[in-house]
Amino acid sequence: MDIIKGLQKELGISRQQVETTIRLIDEGNTIPFIARYRKEMTGSLNDETLRNFHERLMYLRNLQERKDAVKKSIEEQGKMTPELLESLERAETLVAVEDLYRPYKQKKRTRAMIAKERGLEPLANLILLQMTNTPLEKEAQKYIDSEKGVETAEDALKGAKDIIAENISDNAKYRSYIRKSTWNNGMIVSKAKKPEESSVFEMYYDFQEPIRKIAGYRILAMNRGEKEGVLQVKIEPDQREIAAYLAQHVVTRRNEHTTKVLLEAVEDSYKRLIAPSIERDIRSELSEKAEAEAMKVFGKNLEQLLMQPPIADQVVLGWDPAFRTGCKLAVADATGKVLDTVVIYPTAPQNKVKEAKEVVKRLIKQYGITLISIGNGTASRESEQIVVDMLKEIEEPVHYVITNEAGASVYSASKLAAEEFPNFDVGQRSAASIARRVQDPLAELVKIEPKAIGVGQYQHDMNQKQLAKTLGGVVEATVNKVGVDLNTASASLLEYVAGVSKAVAKNIVSYREENGRFHNRKELLKVSKLGPKAFEQCAGFLRVSGGDQPLDATGVHPETYRETGQLLHRLGYSQEELSSEGFRGIGKKIADYQRLSKELGIGEITLRDIVKELEKPGRDPREDLPRPILRTDVLEMKDLKPGMKLKGTVRNVIDFGAFVDIGVHQDGLVHISQMSDQYVKHPLEVVSVGDVVDVTVVSVDEKKKRIQLSMK
Repeated sequence: MDIIKGLQKELGISRQQVETTIRLIDEGNTIPFIARYRKEMTGSLNDETLRNFHERLMYLRNLQERKDAVKKSIEEQGKMTPELLESLERAETLVAVEDLYRPYKQKKRTRAMIAKERGLEPLANLILLQMTNTPLEKEAQKYIDSEKGVETAEDALKGAKDIIAENISDNAKYRSYIRKSTWNNGMIVSKAKKPEESSVFEMYYDFQEPIRKIAGYRILAMNRGEKEGVLQVKIEPDQREIAAYLAQHVVTRRNEHTTKVLLEAVEDSYKRLIAPSIERDIRSELSEKAEAEAMKVFGKNLEQLLMQPPIADQVVLGWDPAFRTGCKLAVADATGKVLDTVVIYPTAPQNKVKEAKEVVKRLIKQYGITLISIGNGTASRESEQIVVDMLKEIEEPVHYVITNEAGASVYSASKLAAEEFPNFDVGQRSAASIARRVQDPLAELVKIEPKAIGVGQYQHDMNQKQLAKTLGGVVEATVNKVGVDLNTASASLLEYVAGVSKAVAKNIVSYREENGRFHNRKELLKVSKLGPKAFEQCAGFLRVSGGDQPLDATGVHPETYRETGQLLHRLGYSQEELSSEGFRGIGKKIADYQRLSKELGIGEITLRDIVKELEKPGRDPREDLPRPILRTDVLEMKDLKPGMKLKGTVRNVIDFGAFVDIGVHQDGLVHISQMSDQYVKHPLEVVSVGDVVDVTVVSVDEKKKRIQLSMK
């Protein structure tokens, strides 16, 4: 199997790109580093393509290893044939390899094995030959042997049929056909175990759909319903078509003595051995595909959430709403430092609204609060109403924003939060997180396990190892795209920088605490366990503002500082002149990029990237994205009327639509059919998490707390 050829075909890239990328990965380079600083070598493959490349490379290498192990095992048994070897070489999936290996695999004691031990294989072969002129009952009498446990001719025939059934089941060609037929023509069916009981799975109480057409989110819903004991799910193939295929291939001669027995063996083989195994394979494949799709959507949502623009230069009051235990408040200054925390009880059962308002007014005056960040959990609606009423009573220009607090409770109970705020209880830590996540969503959200951030579907039903790996890759890509301030970043943020491990991230923070701020990137080499390779990978993504080397505040990699200096000199600038404003319009001064790149000894793509950085040094890509909607008034569900036009923020994107926050406690659903006048294959083609969209209210069901919206 040619792995290079396979990757080339799958990803639609050149052989040279494949070979170079494999070499870069094998040399220990990280995906963000390759994507950003090795564009010349890979032909500008982006981060997403490189992650897919890496995943497929690992799969194909595992496949080759498995093939080699299977070949060795069959050769050791002395059963390898040229045809089998060719089939193994051609196999493109692990399932195909396992099908070919099945007849040679060490099995637990099966009925066929016991029959062979009883000496019944010659009888099975005689039946398969289909040439006997003697009734099988008579032939079977020759194999009666009480010592071996064959008491009657019927016992002998039963054992022979078991051997034939296993032979049919072990045939890789038959299995491949049946799997394909089941996939193309079969149905997935779900029934309720207790139809009289209502549940969230009611639409699957009597449900069926062709396997090849079913949407991934339906598979995940059925899997969960089955896991919770509400649904019974099964695969229903076209049994008549499969039976006809097997009969045609097994019954090759008309023989009155053998045909009936062979058909019985075919039926037993399919129902007892093949069908359950194929059903497991197909259910597993459907689940894997559904999970992969869901993880992709989850990843896109997470990326958009992490890329939300920071609301800078604001003193924020974080408000963690609750009923019985009171609302926890935390004041964070413009740098995110927590200045004060307090608990108020404006909600039921205490209802101390007046006292609560006085406390908040005092905090606004004392600290110059300009924004209130209210968590969207329990009692959020009630808290919002109190805030709105209070804002009408004060002169200060204060806005509020409803903040997605998913994961705040996970963070507040974590070891990391305890280290960050040792004197706070979980409520105070949660309020601090709700304040900070509007100031810099990325810096705050990296402290939470990605799957706990709540922008996916069925995340707890998925392969947790694969989910963690996928989402971790998204966080890593986002952190490196934005860049990290070496002198302010927490260990949680630093550990996502390319080439920086958890241990090294902690060492960077420890070094900073002992020696004060970093003055340049080179100083990183003094950090314990951060060697030259790690430095090469991480340096370009770490920024040092106001240090010894102006280029350290940009995304220019230290490996090209010399060439960047030469470039600036040619254009009549010096590095010392570089400020946060950059050298505007220097790109226009370059007449021929190709010639200049050759003269400087760097690639043209690298040169263009350097120029882009010099024009906007350390630019935050989040600046281009829509900012959160800041509110001063409240809208209630009863205020909504069909036809109303509103602005809203996309909170979550799923396979069948998107949930949009329109300022009432309940998010509204824009179904995929209501997203555009054109056909939409997937909601992600139209919206992303954090987008600010114009919507029209279609319907409101206060009882079920459902709001239907349209973007048409």
